[in-house]
Parts: sequence; structure tokens; C-alpha cells
Amino acid sequence: MVSIRLETASDREAVFRVVEAAFGEDPSRRSATRGLQVAPLVDQLRDNGHCLLSLVAEDGGEIVGHIMFSPMTIEGNGASWSAVCLAPVAVAPPRQNEGIGGLLIQAGLAELRAAGHSAVILLGHPTYYPRFGFRPAREFGLHYQDDRDAFMALELRPGALDGVSGTVKFSPEFDAFE
Repeated sequence: MVSIRLETASDREAVFRVVEAAFGEDPSRRSATRGLQVAPLVDQLRDNGHCLLSLVAEDGGEIVGHIMFSPMTIEGNGASWSAVCLAPVAVAPPRQNEGIGGLLIQAGLAELRAAGHSAVILLGHPTYYPRFGFRPAREFGLHYQDDRDAFMALELRPGALDGVSGTVKFSPEFDAFE
């Protein structure tokens, strides 16, 4: 039975392995391409204090999934608004397609709502995230690079993005992915 809980310091290595496996990263190439791999990104966000929420999915004492949320801003017309970035979400390859990613996303969104956050933004698969209420961010007047359909937003409370428009700025650790 899969349970979702807050990540602890003792989960760090297991989280790294799950993220690395989920994103198909070759550990032998890690040092050469460190800035472009997702697993080191998780460590960097955590180490730099840019982790708002980190959850793990656990089954029988084994970490089988992970999700992280970090701070971001929306800047436009001389104003700045706070938002939350969902990235990454990862499930161990043998456990994918069992709904674990969905459980992590739902639990994370519930935690963020309870903490009073207003909006979540992500770059992700445009056919997967709409089931959780995400819509193309351009519909909210939010922009990032080419505004492709994979750039999505979700209001955690209705109307949270009313009157907000501009360009999103991810935590600096994401710069290597631009």
C-alpha cells in the first residue's frame, strides 16, 4: 500500500535514485552533464533553500516516488507576484502507471492549498496535467519562452490569478534547462 509523506533527510539518497531512474539519467555521465540532469536539480533546490514542499511515495519501506515544489515569481508591469513551481515529479520506472504520480500531485496540491499558496505553475506533459485542473498558462496571461501547451498553471483558489500577468521566473537552479 502506497503512502504519501513529507520527505526526510534520510530519504535523500533514495529520492535521488528514483528521480534519476524516472528521467533515464545515466549515473556514469552525471559529472559531465550535471547541470542538465533532473536528479541533481532536486539536491540543488533543497541545498539552496528553494524547496517549499517535498513529498515521497513509500511502499513497504521503499521510496517509489517523489514530488518537489519550489518558489517562483511572476513579473509584469512593474509588479511581482509569488507562485509555486511543481517540478519534478518522479515515479520509479517499475511502478509507473499505477497512479503514484497522481497521488503525489494531489497530496502536494492539498498541502499547498492548506499553507495558503495561490497558484502552481509547471512545464509538463500537456495531456497529463489537465486532469488535475492545470490549463495552458497563457490563458491566465502568464508567459515563459514560447508559451507552448506544456507551460501550465493552476489556481489553488478561484480567481487567484485574476489581474496577474507577466513572465514567470523559476528558481535559478532551473536556468540550466532553458
